[in-house]
Amino acid sequence: MQKFLIAGLGNIGAEYELTRHNIGFLIADALAEELKLTFKNERLAAHAEGSFRGKKVHIIKPSTYMNLSGTALRYWIKENGIDTVNSLTLVDDLALPFGEIRIKGSGSDAGHNGLSNIQEVLGTQKYPRFRFGIGNNFTKGKQVNYVLGNWNEEEIKQLEERIPKCIAAIKEFMLGGLELAMNKYNGK
Repeated sequence: MQKFLIAGLGNIGAEYELTRHNIGFLIADALAEELKLTFKNERLAAHAEGSFRGKKVHIIKPSTYMNLSGTALRYWIKENGIDTVNSLTLVDDLALPFGEIRIKGSGSDAGHNGLSNIQEVLGTQKYPRFRFGIGNNFTKGKQVNYVLGNWNEEEIKQLEERIPKCIAAIKEFMLGGLELAMNKYNGK
């Protein structure tokens, strides 16, 4: 049975729960709910597992905080014998307009601390990632406040429409592969 690891990045703790930086957790929660899976606190992450159309699916939300996500990702990949190409890391992206999806098989960390740590720990830039645009609606010097700030009411309404598209894109990644998911969902 083909195995997949979907890693939603974010920061643990109630103060981070509804922040833009935690979109990875939000998407991971929605995917688990869609697949009727329940998270359990396990080593280095909240972990949910189950199956989807003949595929074994592991979903994690690292408990290492964003900047040390690589440790959790490497552990769960090795623990379950998952090929790195069958992992998908879900993160926020300031460079993309709000709600836009960008799926890639490799690339730079683009200044994202979570991706930087994964790249360092895995020793490669070649791992699939799913970037969700959070926009860049902040004034100079206020980037950290924006990223760690809560979604506004308008964004929350739009997230209700965007999250199902994210779930569809992740399912496409597992069923049809990276290229098909990229072609179908990038820029959408």
